[in-house]
Parts: sequence; structure tokens; C-alpha cells
Amino acid sequence: MPSASTGASTIVDASAATALRTETAPARVASTEAVPVDSRMAPGGPGYRRMSLALFLAGVATFALLYSTQALLPLISGDFGVTASTASWTVSAATGALALFVLPLSALSERFGRRTLMTVSLAIAVSVGLLVPFAPSVGWLVALRAVQGAALAGLPVSAMAYLAEEVRPKALITAIGLFVAGNSVGGMSGRVITGWVAQEWGWRVAVGVIGLIAVGCAVAFRLLLPAPKHFKAGSLRPAVLLRTVRGHLANPLLCRLYAIGALFMTVFGAVYTVIGYRLTDAPFSLPQGIIGSIFLVYLVGTVSASTAGKLVGRLGRRGALYLAGGTTTAGLLVSLADSLPLILLGLVLITAGFFAGHAVASSSVSHTAKEGRAQASALYQSAYYLGSSAGGTLGAVAFHSGGWAGTVALGLLAVLGVVTITVVGSHAARTQRRLVAVRH
Repeated sequence: MPSASTGASTIVDASAATALRTETAPARVASTEAVPVDSRMAPGGPGYRRMSLALFLAGVATFALLYSTQALLPLISGDFGVTASTASWTVSAATGALALFVLPLSALSERFGRRTLMTVSLAIAVSVGLLVPFAPSVGWLVALRAVQGAALAGLPVSAMAYLAEEVRPKALITAIGLFVAGNSVGGMSGRVITGWVAQEWGWRVAVGVIGLIAVGCAVAFRLLLPAPKHFKAGSLRPAVLLRTVRGHLANPLLCRLYAIGALFMTVFGAVYTVIGYRLTDAPFSLPQGIIGSIFLVYLVGTVSASTAGKLVGRLGRRGALYLAGGTTTAGLLVSLADSLPLILLGLVLITAGFFAGHAVASSSVSHTAKEGRAQASALYQSAYYLGSSAGGTLGAVAFHSGGWAGTVALGLLAVLGVVTITVVGSHAARTQRRLVAVRH
């Protein structure tokens, strides 16, 4: 099976092979020689389960807070008397601020440590979350959501860097998949809970409940996450940060992975920002609680993200990305039907394809970056959440001008971009292999 999907496979597979040689070296080393022991975590080893649960809960809190208003947009529109496009800014402001602040906070992660920054980020985000229900106007609501998104920026990038440093390479995709699965559970539970709570007590109580749940997740995360053993503090000097960022942006493979993450998230953000408006309109006219329950399909994303490692093992990264793109495309097309069961099936396929593609792309970034991992992950997260902001805003505009078909058209264009980039990356990888063969 040919490796690497976007051209990432050659680097990733080489890293995994190096790790495998290190772990099997004792069989070939003389008994009088000292054998290096890989002290990083692995499934079944000390601390791995606590680490997985801690980051899973961090992922739950992050997505629950970040998208807490998404299922409530029709209610927010009605309460403040604003359009869908205006209300969508309560989501886009949070994701956009996260995208803008993720790179600066990655520098703090390199200096002060992954666990420290994740703890501070969650503490600030949950504190602001308790203030959101009291926003007196849509302007204040958007502003508070922007602050919340900026605070959360320190968490995903630090989590990816923590995993890259503390988990053995061959277990990295699975570990990142579990963190992404936590994202899906947070996104699902946040929307389902807010839907039913809002139906009885309004959207303000609903977002307050999410804030309290996030507080519990944040406390459990801090108590469970093992202290890092392989972190080495870096520099806060702007020149060092800029040099690292330039190096990552000069890497064609990393740039392709960033673009893939952004495009997948554009689809996802567009679909889930406007699906509530579609289902509250005729012919469906569903109540808010039922609309919130629609987000139970996120459970499919939990499964697809957590099994991304197995998928890559069978199909390779290129095959996994093609499958993710094809599944997302099928879901978009199926969702065009004016049938609730088919719309649900479409959402299932879109969700499965998105989370699988995101897990594969993000794990490839962590594998590829050998230095400045926090900045490499930060650039991915920045692109990813800019895609979310663009998807939410453009999806609402497309829905306003062309209905659900307009939103689907936007999604199909984004998936076409994913496939095109993957093809280009695969061609680049083959060309590189031929050049290496000619030299030897």
C-alpha cells in the first residue's frame, strides 16, 4: 500500500519506522551496551489512560463552549430581532478569535509548558462562559464570544504538541483521534443539551448550563493530566517565533495539510450553522429540542475520529483522505432531499467524513513537524478555525440567497479543494521518490 496521502506519508512513515527500530533495538544490541528506553506513553502503559481521559474532557469543554450558541441561532435571532447572518457571528466571532490568537499563544506554550497553558485557557474560557447568559445585546454577546474563543486558542495547539512530545509515534494518530473524539462529544452534547434546555427555559439558561458543564470538565482535566516529562522550554523572542513560522510555511506538505483542515471545516461550519434554520422552516417546522437532538449524529464523528489510525493503516493517508472527502460529498448530496430521514443520513455522512479527515490531517501535522511543534499545530488550528468562521458566515449568506442548495454548493466546492490538494500532494510525493531513486 503506497504511503502518505498528501505527500505526508513519506515523512510520517519514516518517523514511525525510526520509532519502531528504537523500540525493537534490544534484540540486536549486545547485552553489555546500554539500551535507550522510550519513556513516552503508549496504550496500556502508565499514565496513558489518565492522559486520554483528561484530553478527551478538554476536547469536550472546548467544543461545547465554542459552539454553544450554534443550535440556538434561531432563538437568538428572534430574541434580538436580527437576521441569520448577524446571529451567526456569535459562532464566527468565537472561532475567528481562536484562529487569530492560536499562534501567539503557541509561543507561550513553548515557553511555559503545555499543561500550564491548557489549564489557564480553560479557566478563562469557562469564566467567560458563565457571563455569556447575561449579555444585554447581540453586540455584547458577540464580544463575549470573541473573548471566549481567544481564551480557548491556547488549548488545541497545546494539546497537539503535548501528545506529539509525550506519546510514542506509532500511537500518536490514535491518541489525537481520541482528543478529536472529545471535540465531537462536546459539540454534540452542547447542542443537544442547549436545544432541550432552551425549549423550556430559553437560550440564556441553555448556555449557562453549558458553562457549568465546562467547569466540571476543566477541573477533572487538571486533576487527571499527567505532568509532562519531555517538554523543553523554548524562547519567547519574536525573531525566533517568526523564523519557526516561516520555516513551517515554507514546507509545502504542511501548507497542504493546513488547507485541507480549513476546507473540511468550511463544510462542517456551513452545514451546522444553518441546519437549524432549515429545520425550523416549513415543511419540517421542528421544535428547538428536536433540532438540538439532531446533533446526536456527532456520535458518528466520535467513532470515525477515534478509528482514524486503523483507517490509515488499511488505506494509507491518501486513501483515508479520499474516503473522507467522498463520504462528505455523498452526505451533502443526500441532504438535498426534502425528507427528514435523508437529511439525517446526509448529516451522518458529512459528520463521519469531516472528523475522519480532520483527525488524519491534524495527526500528519504533528508527525511532520520536528521542531516548533506548537507553532506547526497552531498554524493548522488557525487555518482550521478560520475555515469554521468562513463556513459559518458564508454558509449563512449562501442559505439566505440560495436556500439549502446554496449551502450544499459551498460545501461541494470546499470538498473539491480537498481532493485537488490531495492529488497534488500525492503527485509531489511520487516525484520526490523518483528523484531519490535516480540519485541512488
